[in-house]
Amino acid sequence: MLGVLAGRVTTVAVLVAAIAALSAAPAGAATAPAQPVHGTLQLIVRDTFLVGGHLATVPGRNVRITGVVRPYVPGQTVLVKAFVGSKRFKTDHLRVRPAPGAKNGRFAEVLSSPSAGQVTVQVGHTRTATMGALLERRHFAALDEHAGFGSRGAFVELIQQRLAAMHFYIPQTGVYDSGTGLAIDAYHRLLHEGTSQGLDSHTIDNLLNGSGAFKVRFPSHGKHAEGNLSLQLLALVDGSHVERIYPISSGKPSTPTILGDFKVYSKVPGYLPDGMYFSNFFIRGYAIHGFNPAPDFPASHGCMRVPIQDAISIYDWLQIGNWVDVYY
Repeated sequence: MLGVLAGRVTTVAVLVAAIAALSAAPAGAATAPAQPVHGTLQLIVRDTFLVGGHLATVPGRNVRITGVVRPYVPGQTVLVKAFVGSKRFKTDHLRVRPAPGAKNGRFAEVLSSPSAGQVTVQVGHTRTATMGALLERRHFAALDEHAGFGSRGAFVELIQQRLAAMHFYIPQTGVYDSGTGLAIDAYHRLLHEGTSQGLDSHTIDNLLNGSGAFKVRFPSHGKHAEGNLSLQLLALVDGSHVERIYPISSGKPSTPTILGDFKVYSKVPGYLPDGMYFSNFFIRGYAIHGFNPAPDFPASHGCMRVPIQDAISIYDWLQIGNWVDVYY
């Protein structure tokens, strides 16, 4: 009987000692605190153009900034700051949201520079208990839009780049020259906005948006020329693909340009006695040729005149047997 009692007392003592040992252990000794995740932040600048190896746009035009945070950690936010030079023009707090089906988070911002200058976009994430600190910057230029004949620089390069991308014939010289003026004039004609070799904010916006396109009517004619007399434009076309667009001066009311589908039957380089320059004849004495002047209205004796500086590029492109389609 005494032996059984002694055994019970020993068991109780062991249990009490174990409980005391657990109570004396420091709090959290069994589970170390989680360390913040080390993440990465990537910024992507959209709706800008690459000019001279640098991103560029114009003041007042929206630019989208997309951010990617890897990995996604719930509850995180970023602080967006945008500057022109050293002057801050926007501050925004954005929540990082999970990307569908991915392990990263995303956020997006839209901003527009209020003035010309170097734009800096800075995005930061303050260290939290679950994610480390992050900081990333991107830069782009908001170009001064004031330009006229003789101007040069990144904005002129951007305009020439956009005109070429829309298939207007333009030697990209980096200078606002006569070739630039003629291409801008042709663009105004395409948009049914008169004839002008100058730039305004509306034209700039249309160019940057890529508004307008020459509508090919005879894609089955392969490599051919189309003269749209209602637009006073000539397009060199390969199938349905427009390669170059030029301004023309077609026949005046008393000597109109003949309408129809023809083929180039003769090519004469250099000047003819009447001043025709690098001529592509498509029926009788009707030709596509350079001439001075080639005004921005119908003034010829029936031919499709082009500015002297455009004539050789057309002459070199057209070949004997190519279709020439003339219509309103």
